[in-house]
Amino acid sequence: MSPSSLLPCRAGVSFKPQHFPCIAEAQQPLGFFEIHAENYMGAGGRPHAQLQHIRAHYALSVHGVGLSIGAPQPLDQDHLARLKQLCSRTEPQSVSEHLAWSAHDGVFFNDLLPLPYTEETLGLVAEHIDEVQTQLRRQILLENPATYIRFAHSTIPEPEFMHEIVRRTGCALLLDINNIYVSAINHGSDPLQDLSIFPIEHVREIHLAGHAESSEGSRPLLIDAHGSPVADPVMALYARTIAEAGPIPTLIEWDNDVPQWPQLLAQAHAAQSILDAHEGFSHHIAAA
Repeated sequence: MSPSSLLPCRAGVSFKPQHFPCIAEAQQPLGFFEIHAENYMGAGGRPHAQLQHIRAHYALSVHGVGLSIGAPQPLDQDHLARLKQLCSRTEPQSVSEHLAWSAHDGVFFNDLLPLPYTEETLGLVAEHIDEVQTQLRRQILLENPATYIRFAHSTIPEPEFMHEIVRRTGCALLLDINNIYVSAINHGSDPLQDLSIFPIEHVREIHLAGHAESSEGSRPLLIDAHGSPVADPVMALYARTIAEAGPIPTLIEWDNDVPQWPQLLAQAHAAQSILDAHEGFSHHIAAA
């Protein structure tokens, strides 16, 4: 099984087709682009032509949203086969998925739904990750979720759950700092404390994104919306993480209300300035 994330320790952005003319006209000051795997599982056409251009000039991260790794049923073999074909075609530096479920009995819910953190769930997720890594013949990254509820029968803290997944499967982690912040505020905990116990030594990529706030109810509810700039508190958590762990490949996610290219690039520049400030940082990340 080949290791994942040979991504450069620089800032990247999610690729959106409307930005392709700007990207194609000149080399961009970015370390990598990331795509959602499910958008490129067709046979060809313009999407794959654009993707070929991107891949010829930049490192690539493939981020899946539809494997439903946490579902209590077998993985969709057709979906997994299409993911394998995409990876064979593009040879990305990194492949990732979510610690969540999104399908049941052939119905896809178009959302990333939370899991109870129990020994039973742990065994199920580990089994599915083993299957994915065996099929792809590569290490994948598992992303921490944004959560809005907690299960009363959860028995394992999320950081411990993710650390154990790494130990059992040899996968690595994708740390979404916005998800850490959103979950902490929603559940009344301290984002900095939650981040401090995350198994950062196994992280191979970081995600930064914007969130929205619901005005309903007596307390704030943050939503991982990916439709606005990275919030200042999230960027501050990111700066703290890089200061302590050293540079890690960092993606700006912006999937809804997608801005013009200069605004997205400015977000990447903000992350890159933090990475540059710690360019000479000497650190050691334990092998996942």
